[in-house]
Formats: sequence, structure tokens, C-alpha cells
Amino acid sequence: MDCRSHVTPVHSDTVHFPLQPIRILQKGSAYSPSNLCPKVTLQINTPQSLHFLSHALDFYLSSLLDPFPSQQKPETVLSVGKMEGQGEDVRLGANKYRERQPIGTAAQTQDTKDYKEPPAAPLFEPAELSSWSFYRAGIAEFVATFLFLYITVLTVMGVAKSSTKCSTVGIQGIAWAFGGMIFALVYCTAGISGGHINPAVTFGLFLARKLSLIRAVFYMIMQCLGAICGAAVVKSFQKTQYERLGGGANTVSSGYSKSSGLGAEIVGTFVLVYTVFSATDAKRNARDSHVPILAPLPIGFAVFLVHLATIPVTGTGINPARSLGAALIYNKDQAWDDHWIFWVGPFIGAALAALYHQIVIRAIPFKSK
Repeated sequence: MDCRSHVTPVHSDTVHFPLQPIRILQKGSAYSPSNLCPKVTLQINTPQSLHFLSHALDFYLSSLLDPFPSQQKPETVLSVGKMEGQGEDVRLGANKYRERQPIGTAAQTQDTKDYKEPPAAPLFEPAELSSWSFYRAGIAEFVATFLFLYITVLTVMGVAKSSTKCSTVGIQGIAWAFGGMIFALVYCTAGISGGHINPAVTFGLFLARKLSLIRAVFYMIMQCLGAICGAAVVKSFQKTQYERLGGGANTVSSGYSKSSGLGAEIVGTFVLVYTVFSATDAKRNARDSHVPILAPLPIGFAVFLVHLATIPVTGTGINPARSLGAALIYNKDQAWDDHWIFWVGPFIGAALAALYHQIVIRAIPFKSK
């Protein structure tokens, strides 16, 4: 049957092209000779719009090039001028053609979000040494730690040189400087190196087999070098004040024992590394699409909170590279007396966080049984 022959005007300002049983959009009747072609309805609601008829006919004839004898196709409506009954059209369209791609929490139940445990990183990967991405990641860690020390040490010295804390940002400002810089730097470097910026974080991820031993050692070396260079730049700006104000070096405050300082570093680093594991968990990334975007925020906020709690105790290390850089450039006895605490404490805290997340939270050792 030639669908082109069935063009039936209904009344003076409306033209229908009925090719299958249709719903009447205006008063009047419509002729429906067959259901061999998709229905196309053209509404021309004002006399001024009759010149649109030629374009409508072109649209109608082009739609006949693809008839659908066995499957009903969605209705196509072209309207010009005043739209009548548009609420009904919208209602039918919303009910008939619902959203097929789930969004929000509904997407979390789809098969495409199924999680598969990634394989553990090899202990040794010599091929990394011939890859530019390996060295690029190390450079990113160096630059990030350099910037981290530069901003934070300057902030610490700015607070220390003031006789009254009311004229400075105070402890809260120092905490914000550390947490804010971690937030910004993790955001910038996460896609290149993972955004560790901390040997304790690197150590914890290594224990969880997230990176190889070669990469872990390389990261730690670059982080320490970056921290040393960052502190050295600060000292070059104001050498006298740097030595007089302590250079931002970590020490156990008077009134606290070494064991108290060690405990504070262990717990503080546990909070940080546990947050890193939770914020970057591949299983959560597979379930919640927003997690990778928000990951730097909880990590930076954890650093901020730990600094609020432990600045009065140790000045807050929780980052061996940060402690080493400040101590080496300051290079006074008080900076080295308790320096071991700022390596042993963070490494213990990172190891505990890695074990807790992998064994208790994720139950990795029991999944193969």
C-alpha cells in the first residue's frame, strides 16, 4: 500500500497524516486506513502558519522512507503557533517513554557496576624503570611535597613569630594550611602518581599491594627530596627568622613524654591512612560514581582534624618527609632528639590502617575461601 496517498484534511487549520490508529489531538475526525507506517501528526493551529505546510509535507514524506510493518514506532508531533493540549502530550510521553538509563542511587544496582577485585601489584616490576610514566609520577610527588612544605612551613613560622596569636591565623590556620594543601595537591596529582605526598601513605599502600616495592621506594625518595627543597627555599627567604623560630621542625612539646608523642603520631597517621584507603577504595568507586571526584576532600579534612588534635603534642608530623625536610634544614639538636618518633609513629600507624582496612573492612584474605 502506498502510504503517500493517505493525506486527509480534517478542518481548515489542521492537517493529519494518519497511517495507523491515532489519538485525536483536536476536535474533528481522522482517517486511519492502515497500521503499516508510523503515525506522523502535523498541527497547524493558526492561519498565519499555513506556509509551514510545505515543510511539514517534506518531513512527512521523509518519514515514509522507513516503514515499520511489524513494530509500532513512537508518535512524532510537529506544532507551530499556539499549542493546545500540550499537558496531555507531555503526560503521555512521560509515561510511555520512561528513562531507560538509571541515575542516582538506582544506578548502583546495575550489573555494569559489579566490582571485581583488582590484582595485587607485583613486588618487583623492573619494567617500570623503562617507563616515562614511572618517572613522571616521581616528579609529581617531588613537586607536590615541595609545595606542601613551602606553604606549611611559612604558615607555621608566621604564627610562631607573633607574640600574640590574635594577630595570626593561630593553630586553626596552621591546621587549615596543612589540610588545604593536601586537598589541593591530592586533587592535582592523583591522576599522575596517586597523590601520596607522604611516605607513610606510600608505605600503607605498599603493604596493601597497591604498588610495587620499586615504585614505593622511588616515591619515598622523591617525597623526601621535595620536602628538603621546600624547607630550603623558605630558609633562603628569611634565614635569621627561620633559625630563630624553629624552622617548622617537629618536636615533642614540653609536658609530654616520648611515649605520648609516639602514640599521637601513631593514631594521627592511622586516621589519615585509613581515610586514604576508604576514599580511594576501588569497590566504592565501582558502586558510587561520585567517590573518585570527592576523594581529595576527606583526605584533606582528615589532615586538618589531626593537626587540630596533635599540634599541641608534637606539632603534628604524620608525614616523615615533612618532618625530615624541616629538621634537616633547621639542623639543630632539638630537631633531632625526638626525630625517630616522626618515622616510627607514622609507619606503625600506616601499617595498622592498612591491616585494618584490608583484613577487617574488606576481608581480603578470606575471599578466596
